[in-house]
Amino acid sequence: MRHAQKAATIWVQNDFCARVKGASDDHPVTYEDPVTEKKTVHGTADGRKACLHHCLAYTATQAIVAGAGARALGIRVHPAAAAAALAISFGTHYAADRRVPGKGLLERIATKTGKGGFYKLADFGINGAFHLDGAWHHGWETAAALVATIGAKTR
Repeated sequence: MRHAQKAATIWVQNDFCARVKGASDDHPVTYEDPVTEKKTVHGTADGRKACLHHCLAYTATQAIVAGAGARALGIRVHPAAAAAALAISFGTHYAADRRVPGKGLLERIATKTGKGGFYKLADFGINGAFHLDGAWHHGWETAAALVATIGAKTR
């Protein structure tokens, strides 16, 4: 699941979703299509849709990679456990990736735990929000992987 998260976030996610998933009516995002150079403005509804689209592609990528890995290792994962693990991953990913400025879950957690400055850091080759996002996902993917093993058997 670990590699699938990186692949889905970095390679599978499209530019539109990456840029628009945090849009809100209070903090609209202007997106410029890299091919047509057409600019469009997006608010809450589009931000939610972009985040949903990304999280569905993300979860599908994890399902494919985890399924192939389990098969290659001769592990038979119980379908309900796999579904529960993917639901955990999907839900926590959506919660983290709807990064509405000042209102996003990760920004609020970072601020309350004294990491607000790091969250906002975008200099010296470091992007604090990106790193805190990755740490959040690592933790939840570990929990999801543990759930996925419930009832697992060898082939």
